[in-house]
This record gives sequence, structure tokens and C-alpha cells, in this order.
Amino acid sequence: MKKVFFTLAILTIALTSCKKKGCTDPSAVNQNQKAKKDDGSCLYKPFLTINGQAQMTINVGGAYSDAGATAVNKDGSSVVVSTDSASFDKTQTGVYYINYAATNANGTTTGSRKVSVVIGASNWTSPTWAVSSTCSGTTFPLSTSPVISAGAGANGISIDNMFNVVGGTATGTVNGAAISIPNQTINITLGDIIFSGIGTMNATATQFQITYTYDNTTPLIGGNGTCVAIYDKQ
Repeated sequence: MKKVFFTLAILTIALTSCKKKGCTDPSAVNQNQKAKKDDGSCLYKPFLTINGQAQMTINVGGAYSDAGATAVNKDGSSVVVSTDSASFDKTQTGVYYINYAATNANGTTTGSRKVSVVIGASNWTSPTWAVSSTCSGTTFPLSTSPVISAGAGANGISIDNMFNVVGGTATGTVNGAAISIPNQTINITLGDIIFSGIGTMNATATQFQITYTYDNTTPLIGGNGTCVAIYDKQ
């Protein structure tokens, strides 16, 4: 019986000693998938943290201050982080990535922040706008100096002083670059101007165009048709 116990003890020691040692941490650069016992030999690239939000949205031309990123080694010592924002352009719409990288003797860790630059209410509510158009000065007499402000909801647009002399207000929505002016009526005393429009704003939010479809019921000077108005930011 003693012989059996002795033999089992030898087998246990042998099996234990045969366990392959190495780095068992899958996050290490030198993980050994065959290792059964960690021997403390693991090596690590820097651990990188993006400060603030990893995904952001700003309006064209809006304020932006990059929060950067930080990186440390496994022992907690800091690592210099490089930032590449060469492609970022807040003056026009687009999806941009600000890239970060940190390097130590074991390799490089990278990360990126996604910044979406979009058209928002601040882009059409300031400053002033001037209008040029193919529209008739009688049947669809657009004012050359409208007052544009925020309309209802986050995407609403209001165009006040719509027409020469009679004024009036047109309302619509701006979704991305697309502008929609739903069917509406402005009374000009002797008749009505019934109109709608669709258009787009450019990528720098400095100009938008609207194609209007209209029907002016005023006797003698009225009429119907389509025309294009170009609104330029001053």
C-alpha cells in the first residue's frame, strides 16, 4: 500500500513539473497559448485612454477643443501620446477622426475620436443673409434682405420679411443639408401667394438654394411657376 502512495506522489510531482510556463494573459503582446502556468514574463503595450467623449457632434464652424488622450505602462508610468488631427476641418460638414498613438518598447497602442460636423440651427440663424434669385419682382417678389431665425423645433427655420413691401413669413425645416418649405399661403391684400419649396445648404453652411413653386392669385400681376432663390451669408 505504501508503494502505491509513493508511486502516486511521484506521478503528481511529475505532472506538476511538466506544466508549461509562460505568459498566459491574452492582453499581453507575448501570450503563450500553450502555457498552463503564468511565470510573470508578460509584456504589454501602453494602455491608452481617450479623454472626454469618444464620439462628438458639432455644428459647422462651432467651437471645438480636443480633450486629448493619456497613456500609461503596466507599472503606471506615463507614456507620451501623439495626436493626429490633420484631416479634421470644422468649417465644413463631414465625419472626421482624431487619432492618438502611444508607444513603448513592446509596441504601439492607437485610438481615435469620431467628430461629426453637421449643419445645425446656429448655421442659419446668424449672421445676416442676402438673396439673389430668378424670381419675378411681381408674381413672386422676394425681398433681398430676409430675416432668418430659428423656427419650431430643433430643425425649424423661419424666413421673415419674405416678400418686398408686403413682408410675410415662410417656415420650414432643415434636415442635414436638405431644406423643405411646406405648402403655405401669404396674403398680400389683393390676393394670396401660395408656395412651397425644396433646397439644399452647402457644406460650409454659407449658402443655401431653394427652388420655389408658387401661385400668385393677385389680379393682373399674379401668375404661377417656379424660380430659384440663392441665400448667401453676409
